[in-house]
Amino acid sequence: MCGAKSQSLVFIGLLLNCLEMIFSANTGFSVSIYDVTSQSISLRWPKFSGASSYRVTATAVNIVDHSLLVHFSDVTLKAPLTPLIPNTVYAIQAEAIDKNGIILAETQIMQSTAPDIPVIDQAYSKLSSSITVEWRAVPGATSYMLTAQDGDSLTETVVESSPGTVMGLKPATLYRITLRSINSGGKSQPSPFRKAKTVLSAPILSVSSPSCDSIAVSWKAVYMAAGFSVSLMRSDGLGRMLRENTTNTSLIFMNLDPGTIYTIKAYAWNANGMPGDDVTYNQRTSPNTPADVKIAFKSGALRVSWMPTEGAVTYSVTASNGLLKLKCNTSSASCLVPSLQCSSEYYVSVTAYNDAGSSKPTDAVSLKTIPCAPVNLSIEEDEPGHLLVSWSSVNFGHYYVVFVKSDDGLEVHCNTSYTQCHFQSDCGFTYFISVFAYNKAGQSPLGDVFNYTTAPCCPSDFRAVFVSSDTVRVTWAPVRGADLYETRAAARSTVVLCNDTAPACTLSALQCNTPYSITVRSFSEARGSNMSCAPKSVATAPCSPEIKNISKEGLSVMSVQWQSNNEEATYVVTARGEAGLWHCTSTGSSCTLTDLPCGSAFSVSAIARSPVGQSLPSYSVPLETAPCCPNDLILTQVTQSVSNVSWSAGMGAQSYVTTLESPKGQAKCHTLQNYCLLGCITCGTNYTVSLKAISETGLTSSCTYQGYSSSACCPSGVKLHRLGNNGIRVFWQASDETMNYNTDLCGSKGNFTCSPSSGLSHCDITEIPCGDVYTVVVAPATEKGPKLTFCPKKIYSVTCSGSSVGMVIYRGKSNAEHI
Repeated sequence: MCGAKSQSLVFIGLLLNCLEMIFSANTGFSVSIYDVTSQSISLRWPKFSGASSYRVTATAVNIVDHSLLVHFSDVTLKAPLTPLIPNTVYAIQAEAIDKNGIILAETQIMQSTAPDIPVIDQAYSKLSSSITVEWRAVPGATSYMLTAQDGDSLTETVVESSPGTVMGLKPATLYRITLRSINSGGKSQPSPFRKAKTVLSAPILSVSSPSCDSIAVSWKAVYMAAGFSVSLMRSDGLGRMLRENTTNTSLIFMNLDPGTIYTIKAYAWNANGMPGDDVTYNQRTSPNTPADVKIAFKSGALRVSWMPTEGAVTYSVTASNGLLKLKCNTSSASCLVPSLQCSSEYYVSVTAYNDAGSSKPTDAVSLKTIPCAPVNLSIEEDEPGHLLVSWSSVNFGHYYVVFVKSDDGLEVHCNTSYTQCHFQSDCGFTYFISVFAYNKAGQSPLGDVFNYTTAPCCPSDFRAVFVSSDTVRVTWAPVRGADLYETRAAARSTVVLCNDTAPACTLSALQCNTPYSITVRSFSEARGSNMSCAPKSVATAPCSPEIKNISKEGLSVMSVQWQSNNEEATYVVTARGEAGLWHCTSTGSSCTLTDLPCGSAFSVSAIARSPVGQSLPSYSVPLETAPCCPNDLILTQVTQSVSNVSWSAGMGAQSYVTTLESPKGQAKCHTLQNYCLLGCITCGTNYTVSLKAISETGLTSSCTYQGYSSSACCPSGVKLHRLGNNGIRVFWQASDETMNYNTDLCGSKGNFTCSPSSGLSHCDITEIPCGDVYTVVVAPATEKGPKLTFCPKKIYSVTCSGSSVGMVIYRGKSNAEHI
């Protein structure tokens, strides 16, 4: 029993997992399932080589002594096993046998039969698209398949239990209904069929509210319908239900509440009186006509208000003047209709709306709008200071008001029932003019604002200031309204114009010494020029003189001549240079400049002055005075034959020529510097000294200075001899026996000087240290100034003999001799 129970559990586990397991002694032979019913299992297998027949055994699992053995010929490859027990698991063994009865191959599978065939208790239709079926449960069934068949049309639905519904059917149609039970093994055979017919489809309604107290319902004909039932009731449940049965396809319910939602329900029935599907529809009645309509006109717009209407969702206000229809839609109980045309009469009505439709419009109310703005404005200045404003009359305009505002902010107005007004005006003002029309509805909109600018005022009290003889600057105070000023200067046949936005103008290129008539006119872009401005006479300044000649009358005196062309003018001549200014004045044609400094360059010009003004200066003429002589001149003798001459700079001088002249000869030097070395000078000679200063342009000044005497000649043959124990005697040959000489010995142990008496040619120096080298210079003595340093220098060595002077040895000349 334990072994059998264990084998049964294995079989059941295999069945629950829906697995087909094939056990084959020979892998070349296998069996498969191709169909299962409640009492049969159909097998198929491939032909096995050498087999002459096949044997199949089906043994029920968990059922004792129930098996089925079937033999098949070698040509049978597909065969059913029947009869079997519904909802039972079978172990199926198939064997391939040869002609000698030997088993060539075998295989095993397990398979469950389908549940038993169910029986339909009843089938009926509640909806036009479905049929509901009821049955008793079948043991072992996990689900059921419902089938509804109408001719070739077949609809299947799988359900888990009773009752089950087949969906997607056609209304008013007779169907054959069958039922199958299902488990993991397969499906049972169909049950005995039952007939059932779907009910009628619901009518498709078209609902409207033709008036505020009625609802119209219509529908299309329903297939197989014998009549229709329609009911209506307020959606809020108030009031009674209205029901109508009819064979027609339309109905109208009257005496309903305006603007109220009603629920409508309708269905069709067949010839047997069975009702079909019903349909529900909500419909609101259209609203009642609004009441208590009020209108008001304000700021060019129409404001309309009314009492709210039951059930109204929106309202529409219509304002029509015959040519134009304006509308305003709103959900509130008032509306603003903008953009009404002026000078028009409108008829205003209000209509209420909801999703059902519209109410009747209210009775039209008449409204006259404000007048339009006056047009065809014209402004004339019929005479200075007087403006006339006129315009065209306006429909519905009872009277007019004209506002005139000047650009300084001052405003005046005129109230009239006519179409023109008069105003005072001033020059140079811009006036802004607007005209309004009025009636009971109010003021017209603002029309075009016209501006009118009067002619600008004339400049008064203008002044003319001369810039030069051909240029006059005219200035004046600004005047109102002037954008531009025109200054006009006329003389004989010439006219000079100057236009500027500033209150000043410079008239140039005028003729000098000429009377002009000058007029300043104001001009504006809006009104043009004021032609009434008075002129003013102005004469120009004298003409510029022309310098003809400048002549030299002395070292510092120059005469200037010019051409005079102004009889009443006084002429002023100016010499201008780095040294300063020099002037001379004359009413004629010449004057003299005096005390001009030497070595200076001037620019000479002349002007003419008169009570009218001053001319431009004449063209400048250059003037140069001769260079100045240097104030100081110094001569220094460098050697016996060379002297250095130096001097201070002479104003205006570029180069210098220096000359030293004596009966024995002349020395001259031409240089750009302020010093010069003159050679070939004879010693002990008196010279005349002169210097010539030359300017860049070649002007010269001759300068004479105090005479110069060259120094005496140096002695020759200078020698040193020992004198006594510690003395030295210096000998020389004098160039002039009357000349006195100075002797200088310079050594490292001391410097020694001696001056002999006049006429002597030697000098003694006692107590001179021995053992030193001395430089010896003998030069002519000078009464004033430093000693002469250019005489030859000789070098001697003085040795010692014990403590006394020893030998005196000549060592040559000092290099200073060659300076």
